[in-house]
Amino acid sequence: MTDTTGGTPLWDHSAAELAAGIRARTFSAIEVAQAFLARIDETNPALNALVDIRPEEALAQAAAADAAVAAGGDLPPLLGVPVSTKINTSQRGYASSHGVPAWAGAVAQDDAVCIAGLRDAGATLMGRSNSPAFAVRWFTGNDLHGKTLNPWNPDRTPGGSSGGAAASVAAGMTPIAQGNDIGGSVRFPAYCCGAVGLRPTMGLVSGVEPRGAEEFDSPLSFQTMAVHGALGWTVDDVRLGLHAMVSPDLTDPVGLPVRPPLGDPRRVKVAVVRDATGAKPHPSVDAAIDDAARWLSDAGHEVEEVELPLLGEAARLWSLLLYQELRTMMSEIERFGDDTVRISLAASFTAAAETWGEQPTLTDYIRGYARRGTLINRLQQFLGQDRIVLTPVCAEPPFEQDADLAGDARVSELLAAQWPMQAVPVLGFPAISVPTGLRDGLPSGVQLIGGRFQEDLLLHVATAIEARATRTRPTLSWAQGG
Repeated sequence: MTDTTGGTPLWDHSAAELAAGIRARTFSAIEVAQAFLARIDETNPALNALVDIRPEEALAQAAAADAAVAAGGDLPPLLGVPVSTKINTSQRGYASSHGVPAWAGAVAQDDAVCIAGLRDAGATLMGRSNSPAFAVRWFTGNDLHGKTLNPWNPDRTPGGSSGGAAASVAAGMTPIAQGNDIGGSVRFPAYCCGAVGLRPTMGLVSGVEPRGAEEFDSPLSFQTMAVHGALGWTVDDVRLGLHAMVSPDLTDPVGLPVRPPLGDPRRVKVAVVRDATGAKPHPSVDAAIDDAARWLSDAGHEVEEVELPLLGEAARLWSLLLYQELRTMMSEIERFGDDTVRISLAASFTAAAETWGEQPTLTDYIRGYARRGTLINRLQQFLGQDRIVLTPVCAEPPFEQDADLAGDARVSELLAAQWPMQAVPVLGFPAISVPTGLRDGLPSGVQLIGGRFQEDLLLHVATAIEARATRTRPTLSWAQGG
């Protein structure tokens, strides 16, 4: 299905283009929903990115959007725009399964705050995106819904834990996807699939689940590191998704009554950090950094290479604080989780022990949180109001599928390569993963880290990279035997 102006398939339009076209009645919300449902039918059987797709509900939401357009008046910003939601986030009438078969019937009675924000913004909720059980792997698959594949190469991970979200965006199933991130779960899948992924500042997007859901005493690392974020095919898609999900919520332990500014384009200082831990970047990763640094310099920004060891220290701290708290949850993970999550976590604990020993003490843990505050202060001072940091997303190209099941030695390499993913959550700063094109048939990209509540600055700089990168959609030729 195409629009009436440029012949571009509706599923290949940006969220902003779709919202504008629906408002102008260039095409209807029902036509948009039908086009994306057809695209899901075409691509999802090969990828298994979305689960629990209900076409009748999507079309009913689209019909309501068209009725709102006909009635006139103020219209919400995402009216009729297709969006997916993740299986570990409450959406009324859908199971919050976390990929666990025993929880397949755990149907939510109401929306999580971030999902309510998307609904209030007028989005058409198209389906649920797949993730690993308990959302604790950089790979996506579980015993309930099966494995999600990378649309560029089925032998490579689509990332995790928001792998279904990233794969569906890259394949054109929705322009925006909701995800969440405690150790790279938005940014890394976006990198692996060639999409854009934004992790916002802690407290900006509420993580509170609806009342009536089973009460869960969230560990401190979850409260201080886990955030909901947006994935999209374009930077503007992510900007719209972020602004829809921001719902100031003081019931969230870290919630703040603020909204990100819309942006004030200006020149910034770009500090390039290639390695903060000794994990030498792969040549393709180095090349992506070179490209992004050159493009930002061409755009008028001041670019310089720096050493920033505090990021490496933060990454190591992540493996102490998060894994020590995950250990306290292992009885439930062992009871309900699948073999992949058990094997992956066991190897991750072994890798973390190389830094912290087999049995970190309570004193280690307490001092770790004390050090966290110091590192936050130091990074914010370094960034100020006009500097961002450019890093790899990962020191390696997208990992081979299920590499975390290949033994302790390989998992140790994965953790080392993921230092850019780990450093950001423990400090609570915003970061965005931006594609730079393809290398050796796989997506490449970089990460931008900004000061707290400087999402507008990150989005502005990310747009300069996007404008210069060559982007294409995956053809899924491997799924067609060609």
